[in-house]
Amino acid sequence: MSATPKGTAVVTGASSGIGAIYADRLARRGYDLILVARNKARLDEVASRVASAAGRVVKTITADLNDKADLKRLETIFAADSSITMLVNNAGVGALEPLLRSDISAMEDMIDLNVKALTRLTYAAAPVFVARGGGAIINISSVVAVAPEVLNGVYGGSKAFVLAFTQSLHKELTDKNVRIQVVLPGATATNFWDAAGGAVENLPSAIVMQSDDLVDAALAGFDQGELVTIPSLPEAADWATYERAREKLIPNLSLSSVPLRYRAAAAA
Repeated sequence: MSATPKGTAVVTGASSGIGAIYADRLARRGYDLILVARNKARLDEVASRVASAAGRVVKTITADLNDKADLKRLETIFAADSSITMLVNNAGVGALEPLLRSDISAMEDMIDLNVKALTRLTYAAAPVFVARGGGAIINISSVVAVAPEVLNGVYGGSKAFVLAFTQSLHKELTDKNVRIQVVLPGATATNFWDAAGGAVENLPSAIVMQSDDLVDAALAGFDQGELVTIPSLPEAADWATYERAREKLIPNLSLSSVPLRYRAAAAA
């Protein structure tokens, strides 16, 4: 692993869990860091630990990405700081309760963080990276992006957006030297479950990945040039099969004629 300086990586949701581990791993790879989270005390603790271990410059920004002023303040740093070469959109929340038992205001807040904040930060970073001739954006989605029936549907929908948005972004930037990756974690041993109103201890241990392993796998996928990385998927060929099936649908998703099965039903 090279420790050659690689610019600065911005990591959101970096005060704990997956974000804090990304901070550690990226610093060890030679990135300076700008770490973003709401909890200043925990964020400063992560920054101190990472800086001491890796010898990199680690700055912090205490911000609530659901606060418009905080989000706008963070957006401006991409144009202002020419050292930034990577954005890791990790900040997000989840929900476990079914839709009919969920609070709509909480669902709206989740959409704002999982979708709006991620989109705005990506739009702040992408044009700057293109203008500078390179960069990387890593978006953290979830396996519920392709299995929305597993957990709360609004959560699944927000993560499906992240997957679709990243795939589209990859197509748009593929010839502009900007690397794009979306990571779809399964159940992971983080504080996600507590924040969502559950407990990771209640899950079968066979389906729960340790967060260190997840980030290491995700970065291995990044190194291998993967657009979509599912850290727990045993066979990469399974995702390739899924993608081929999806791509096979595309030419027939918009046609001028109505299929026979619908014409026959209408005639009857």
